[in-house]
Amino acid sequence: MRADQAHTLPRQFRRIRLELAREPGHPDGDRGIGYTIVAPLQPDGRLDVDLARAHRDDCGVLRFKHDADVEEGHLRRRPGGSWSFHYDLPDDSEDDDAAYRLETHRFVPGEYVTIAEDDAAHTYRVISVSPL
Repeated sequence: MRADQAHTLPRQFRRIRLELAREPGHPDGDRGIGYTIVAPLQPDGRLDVDLARAHRDDCGVLRFKHDADVEEGHLRRRPGGSWSFHYDLPDDSEDDDAAYRLETHRFVPGEYVTIAEDDAAHTYRVISVSPL
């Protein structure tokens, strides 16, 4: 998202940082693996589905992994109501990460979110939520 877009978005939009939580192979989690999501939240920290739908192209995601290139994409609602992160790849391939029951999660620091990547589910901890 461009810096000038933040001034035109509804005030409910937030920047959400997720980092890999503890799991086998990462007993302390990993601050270098995660996501930054830009999306609208309700006062209780849950995703505002109606605003996300109305501002579909403004709901963004960055996937970061240590020294690898950051992958940029969009938050997308799938048929049936599930969510995914669709990456803006040059070949427009179907490289999506599934976000389980995203609308039921509370995006507040300390909470957890499960995301499926490359056929494996990983749990991420909400580190920060800030206004744009």
